[in-house]
Amino acid sequence: MTDTLFSWDSLLTLSGASVLTFLITLYTGRIIDRWWKWGTDLYAVLWAFLILTLAELGNGTDPGNWRLYLLSFFNSFLVAAAAGKINDKSIYEKNRRKEELKQLRGGGPNGNKRDWPQI
Repeated sequence: MTDTLFSWDSLLTLSGASVLTFLITLYTGRIIDRWWKWGTDLYAVLWAFLILTLAELGNGTDPGNWRLYLLSFFNSFLVAAAAGKINDKSIYEKNRRKEELKQLRGGGPNGNKRDWPQI
């Protein structure tokens, strides 16, 4: 999926649907926090379900086929879990970089020079 935009086919892959779910949840999460009281995980599942259903319909699947909605529902949990892992990884990397910068500036584990053992 390098150097390509989303397509109906790419949205039917775990990576494509996960990235789009992550981005939509990331950018709209703060806005809907006032009204949505069931947590970010279920919000991501809802978006994943919509993305997968629309991608299937965009690929020409019969909208009257109940299997489309059931499979989209089941797969939406997988997609939301993968999107959550993308979010966790991005936060982990951000925090790891902060710690590295503290250490490069001469601070110990808590950001103070005195935290390092004296030799």
